Amino acid sequence: MDREASWQVISAQRLVLADLLDSLTPDQWETPSLCAGWRVRDVAAHVALAPQPPGLLAMIGEGLRARGSFDRLNHDLAVAHAESRPAPALTDELRTLAGSRRLPVVTNYRNALFDTLIHVQDVAVPLGHSITMPLDAACAAATRIWEMGWPFWARRRLRGHRLAATDADWSVGTGTLVTGPITALVLHLSGRPAAMASLRIASAGRG
Repeated sequence: MDREASWQVISAQRLVLADLLDSLTPDQWETPSLCAGWRVRDVAAHVALAPQPPGLLAMIGEGLRARGSFDRLNHDLAVAHAESRPAPALTDELRTLAGSRRLPVVTNYRNALFDTLIHVQDVAVPLGHSITMPLDAACAAATRIWEMGWPFWARRRLRGHRLAATDADWSVGTGTLVTGPITALVLHLSGRPAAMASLRIASAGRG
C-alpha cells in the first residue's frame, strides 16, 4: 500500500476504535488487552498519543527513566496518559486526531499502519468483538512485520513455518503450513497467542 492509502486506513481504524470504546462499560475499560500488561484503557491511550508525541528531549528523558527499554517507554507513556484523563477524553482525542499524520520521530507510516491495526484487535478480541482488518492493509502490515526484524523478530521466531492467508493472496516462509484469516496471521506475527485459536497448523513436513 502506498502512503496515502495507508494513512486513510490509519484514520479509519482510529475511528473504529473510538466507536468501539464508546460502547464499553467502566469495567471493560479496565479489561486486560491482548498486549501483555496493558489494559484496554492503556491501549486506547497509546493509539491516541501517536499523533501527539512528546518532543525529542521529553522522549529522551522518558527513555532514560525506562532504562533504555522501548517496551517500558511505550507502556509508561500510555499508562500515564490513560491515568491523566477520563475515558471519554481518550475517545474524543481519537476522533479529533483521527486524520492527523503526525508521528513520533522514531517511526513512520508503515509502522503506524500495523500498530493501529493490531491495537484495534488488542481491544476488540478480549471483549468479544469481531473487527476484520481491511485485507490490503492487513497484507501490507503482515509483510512489514515479517521483514522488519525488531521488535517482533517474526522471521526468526517463526522459522520453519509457511504462513498463508485463507482470505487474501498473502504467504511467507517455508516449512510447516500455518493457515488462517490474514487478521489472525497479523496477530500471530506480532506475538499475540490469542491468534492461534483462528489458525490451522498442518502436520509437520506438509505444505
